[in-house]
Amino acid sequence: MAKTLYATLKALPGKSETLRDLLSKLAVDVRAEPGCERFKVYTLASDPEQFHVEETYRDDAAFAAHMATEHGKAFNRAITPLVEGGGSQVVFLDAVI
Repeated sequence: MAKTLYATLKALPGKSETLRDLLSKLAVDVRAEPGCERFKVYTLASDPEQFHVEETYRDDAAFAAHMATEHGKAFNRAITPLVEGGGSQVVFLDAVI
């Protein structure tokens, strides 16, 4: 069964461009992972410093592999001084239909 989630990140003042660049690079790396089915980055139309990332992985094993990647770990370290709360807020989803 697919593993789907979304993550939100609020850039600190003056940090949104740096965060956008990091997310753009991360997207290339994550989309190249064999178990990644979707990795899409948005900003809110009403607040361009609020980022929303939608992710789907083939299954739990693919998600576990994603969490173990060096590019993911490096991204999480890099965003600590750039976003409110020092990291992303993650919500896991279950498909209804």
